[in-house]
Amino acid sequence: MQILNEQEVAIAVEKLRKAMIDANKATLESLAADSLSYGHSNGNVESKIQFVENIVSGKSDFVTIELSEQTISISQNTAIVRHLFNATTNDGGKPGTVKIKVLLVWQKESEGVKLLARQAVRIV
Repeated sequence: MQILNEQEVAIAVEKLRKAMIDANKATLESLAADSLSYGHSNGNVESKIQFVENIVSGKSDFVTIELSEQTISISQNTAIVRHLFNATTNDGGKPGTVKIKVLLVWQKESEGVKLLARQAVRIV
């Protein structure tokens, strides 16, 4: 079993943040596990293919993404990341803002650190 460390998880989170802003298909595909379950704060859940396609197509268009209050908890080859996610968007050409809490589950695989699951909730 490969053991994760906090630094490699933080690097993966930052790569994901940048890839979402840049709509970088290759990086998004390389970071997402094939079995990705990507949950939105509205209850919608996407597969890896849907997540990547929605970012690349501009359906989910992130202009900026700022992460704060991030915590990383590691158990062997799995990491749980929590943070506040503040973004400006231009989804389908419609400007907006997003302020949510996010939970990410990462796992170390032979190909690197992969995002297994993401769940967002509205801040109340």
